[in-house]
Amino acid sequence: MPISVYLFLVVQLFFVASHDVTHKKISNFWPLINISFYLLSVFFFPDHYNFGWSTFVFPIAFFIVGIFLFTLKIMGAGDSKYLLSFYLLIPVSLHETAFIFLAYSTVVVGLSLLLTNIIKRSDIIKLAIKTKNLRLIKTIFGQRFSYAPVILVSWLWFGWTIRAKIFY
Repeated sequence: MPISVYLFLVVQLFFVASHDVTHKKISNFWPLINISFYLLSVFFFPDHYNFGWSTFVFPIAFFIVGIFLFTLKIMGAGDSKYLLSFYLLIPVSLHETAFIFLAYSTVVVGLSLLLTNIIKRSDIIKLAIKTKNLRLIKTIFGQRFSYAPVILVSWLWFGWTIRAKIFY
């Protein structure tokens, strides 16, 4: 993986994550930048990027799953579009590994937030169980969290793991 692409995504993810935390939204600007950068990368780094079908498997999967999760109000539309464009900039040979790190990071962050929620709101949970008020429990656990910071954590972890494969 070209170091310029990796570092570009690290810097970009810091901006995207900070904006996602403060505004709870990922701008359409970022996917457009990533798609443009992908098109340039095909020409500047043809050994790593191409227009083959395999390049689009993970991005299309993120789009389809993203639509499903958006309809369930689990994931924002911006998260799905961003992941689609983000994966265009990961060489195909590293797609699966990057996805595994993303999945691990999602589980760790999600469980941490769940446990924090349970501890912080244990009194409300006890009350909801006593009164059998399921709506009250849903208000506690039915909250979205900013996903771009999770992508950033997974990307940094992934980068550390594949540091020998990042070309200087």
